[in-house]
Amino acid sequence: MNEEQLSKRLEKVASYITKNERIADIGSDHAYLPCFAIKNGTASFAIAGEVVDGPFQSAQKQVRSSGLTEQIDVRKGNGLAVIEKEDAIDTIVIAGMGGTLIRTILEEGATKLNGVTKLILQPNIAAWQLREWSEQNNWSITSEAILREDNKIYEIIVLEPSEKPVTWTKQEIFFGPCLLQEQNAIFKSKWRHEANTWQNIIQTISNNQPVSPENQAKIRELEHKIALVEDVLK
Repeated sequence: MNEEQLSKRLEKVASYITKNERIADIGSDHAYLPCFAIKNGTASFAIAGEVVDGPFQSAQKQVRSSGLTEQIDVRKGNGLAVIEKEDAIDTIVIAGMGGTLIRTILEEGATKLNGVTKLILQPNIAAWQLREWSEQNNWSITSEAILREDNKIYEIIVLEPSEKPVTWTKQEIFFGPCLLQEQNAIFKSKWRHEANTWQNIIQTISNNQPVSPENQAKIRELEHKIALVEDVLK
């Protein structure tokens, strides 16, 4: 993977950057995504943000070797702290982290979201955290995608600020409103696999008698999740 040829996952993320956008890629690693977006004309300016020194230096090296130091500013800092008001960022990308961490980044950097018109989020796990956040902070989900790469399944969530209150059902938060409506083969495969995994956990816990109150609560939680999946996939 390089700035010319992204992974399938990042290519899909990049497809939501559309025209002359000013982007901040948080946790940019090698800065492949901003380099790709600048070279393809979908972004006019980019911040590549990194909190860890190694990836920060890798991003700097990549931007220099791509000849894009005028259009891409590599910055070291935690989350959205790398964004300044004068940057006039309209699109924020956060990809390749857990949903809980992405949510924390959004919550801790809430003031940095003023003026932002699009969030492109790709959580590796716990995507429901971001849908719950969107409801609590009035960001509407405009698009979602689910894809498989290297035997892993990834979800992408695109959000825009809403002037109206945003409300989701429990199913929409858990599965994704757009993904739930489409229910493609990858979606069904993911949730069948998850339900089977939860069923195996229940069996393992149940075989270890006596079952503690804590594990009884865990079983009830997993049974509830399995019921949600069965209701959606029936």
